Amino acid sequence: MTFTLIFTMLLGFALSISIAVAIGGSAMLGLALFDGDKLILVPKEMFSAIDKFPLAAIPFFILAGNLMETGGISRRLVNFAKSLVGGVQGGLPMTCVLTCMIFAAVSGSSVATTFAIGSILIPALVKHGYPVGYAASLQATSAELGVVIPPSIPMILFGVAAEVSIGELFIAGVVPGLLIGGTLMLFVHLWCRFKGLGKNDGDGRLTVGRATREAGWALLMPVIILGGIYGGVFTPTEASVVAVFYALLVGLGIHRELALKDLMPVLRKSVISSAVIMFIIANAGLFAFLITRAGIPDAIGLWLKDVLQSPLWFLLGVNAALFVIGMFIETSAAIIVLAPILVPVAVHFGVDPVHFGMIMVVNLAMGMITPPFGVNLFAAATVAKISLDRMVAHLVPFVLVIVGCLAVITYFPSVSLTLRDLVYHKPAAVAPIGPAPAIGPQ
Repeated sequence: MTFTLIFTMLLGFALSISIAVAIGGSAMLGLALFDGDKLILVPKEMFSAIDKFPLAAIPFFILAGNLMETGGISRRLVNFAKSLVGGVQGGLPMTCVLTCMIFAAVSGSSVATTFAIGSILIPALVKHGYPVGYAASLQATSAELGVVIPPSIPMILFGVAAEVSIGELFIAGVVPGLLIGGTLMLFVHLWCRFKGLGKNDGDGRLTVGRATREAGWALLMPVIILGGIYGGVFTPTEASVVAVFYALLVGLGIHRELALKDLMPVLRKSVISSAVIMFIIANAGLFAFLITRAGIPDAIGLWLKDVLQSPLWFLLGVNAALFVIGMFIETSAAIIVLAPILVPVAVHFGVDPVHFGMIMVVNLAMGMITPPFGVNLFAAATVAKISLDRMVAHLVPFVLVIVGCLAVITYFPSVSLTLRDLVYHKPAAVAPIGPAPAIGPQ
């Protein structure tokens, strides 16, 4: 059955069949051929995969992001970010990164961030003389922060799949998100100085005071959401509902850019996006159940323990594998399938599961900006109205920047864990990960 499962799934990917259908179809075919009497397990396991309370946060965060886009919150965040960094050479690309960082603190979705911010900034970048392929690539890369800076849908999925505290994952994602965002901003600034672009990026920039006043309600949103989570006022799942009501309040009652007639299109768009993610989760849950029943996780775990004899080599091997996997498998599906397999092995090597969660999320998030299945690329290409091949050349340096940040996050656990340890009063374990004596099977 194991060979049939994997071969059928890979064949589906090769034939460009939907990720969810390829995963679920291979699982059903494996059951039908080798254990037909157990086909009754298909609906049961698919339902069990999505019958988890934390997953309720996903549709609400998606809805909140769409309400922010339609209600004028996104535009105000762009103006605020531009008032802070838009006055330097390359300020407009830096504004793109900074706005995505702020927007990510509410939406939890990179695709929602791509559409909400890209629809404003990609045309602005092109208007200021930046190549359209560069503008789209920058937007796709910056939007990746939507799944690194909390709240994050992939972090919720990792927490459910690996039975790790979602609150701890959220707080652990703050510094890695700031590291990636800050590094991207420095890179685009230096790139613009080298290329001689962006000398007039400050044109039309509001003063910091005016931009802050106009974006005041928008800026209060991440404070309420993240402050409520870390202050123990509400859970991450409840925070997603708060985000929706706050976006409605600001869009309808304060900014008044969100009309009642806009609600149905926003709801329809949010339902479709949520259904796609939930369908992937359901099918990935069925696949994960079957491979676990076949003993594949245990076999992989034992093999890794035998071959990779230290934390350094284990993390290097896992990062290389996740980078390739992320290019072909959707992030949510990859996390649900791989987290239960890899987390026990990581714990065996002494890697904190929250730290390992950050490594998985950041690494697999790169799959959103790498061909052939990078969802952010398709979203940015749609907004920019260009073909994907015009973006690829511009993507390479951005991917290298993320890889460099991933290396720091991987081998310096303090980047992820220091803030977590302070908030949750845990003993610090912040020594860099390096070559270590062989750790054999216990």
